Amino acid sequence: MTVAVETHDLTKDYGQGHGIFDLDLEVRAGEAFGFIGPNGAGKTTTLRLLMDLVRPTRGTASILGMDTQRDSVAIHRVTAYVPGELPEYPNHTGERILDLFAHLRGGVDPARITALARRFDLDIHRRYREYSHGNKQKVWLIAAFMFDARLYIMDEPTNGLDPLMQQAFRELLTEAKNRGATVFLSSHVLPEVQEICDRIAVIHQGHLRQVGTMSELRLSNIHHVEVRVTRPIDAQSLQRIAGVSAVDISDHRMQCDVAGNVGPLLEALQPAGIVTIESAEMNLEQIFLNEYGTDAQP
Repeated sequence: MTVAVETHDLTKDYGQGHGIFDLDLEVRAGEAFGFIGPNGAGKTTTLRLLMDLVRPTRGTASILGMDTQRDSVAIHRVTAYVPGELPEYPNHTGERILDLFAHLRGGVDPARITALARRFDLDIHRRYREYSHGNKQKVWLIAAFMFDARLYIMDEPTNGLDPLMQQAFRELLTEAKNRGATVFLSSHVLPEVQEICDRIAVIHQGHLRQVGTMSELRLSNIHHVEVRVTRPIDAQSLQRIAGVSAVDISDHRMQCDVAGNVGPLLEALQPAGIVTIESAEMNLEQIFLNEYGTDAQP
């Protein structure tokens, strides 16, 4: 297994608990890796450290075997980066901005830029200051995809895009991944992360909490369960069952979240006379909220 991104004890301490702390992470070459967490968790700081836009308090990071500080220029040659906070070039047209970045890359086929602008439905002849936020986002996505990078580092790349443009973005990422590129994606659009990424890391309050595939992040198979019964339910007995949380009882209907075996829950509900049971696996957003609470919404 080749490692595309690797960090050891990576820390950027801004004080008062803000920053990223003791990050040990491996992103495999050729995979799409999701990086999720609530606002202020340390996602953007991590990406900026990888791009050498800020320097760590301690620890190390490497990209494609190169040190992110010592070899940052070489890393930038093979990496496409979309920042969360977009730069401003108000008096330039989209075409001029893309031309400038193409020259920094040593030249890009103009036909490639034209094709990408068509896919993103962007008029590149307008001035940047005239663009909506979504169209500004498209400029930087085109800048990222106009050359064949080995690694794509993207911070909230679909912010401001409508569903059709989000789909165009996902198609381009799939094409890049199919030719062997690695994707490191930080996003608040959790269904998007769930669809695109092979593995996902959860970061919370500056610390890495979990890393795994979607099935591994289901936390011992968490389900949302809804049950209809004929008689009153003993709410206290349900709350004492291991793995049962978020119990909500209304009239002859009960819903809750269950981690692991649902057998004890069903046994406790038998005296109430079960009529129907509906159970569904929780998606990534539900898992995140279940683990860290509604005060940690991404």
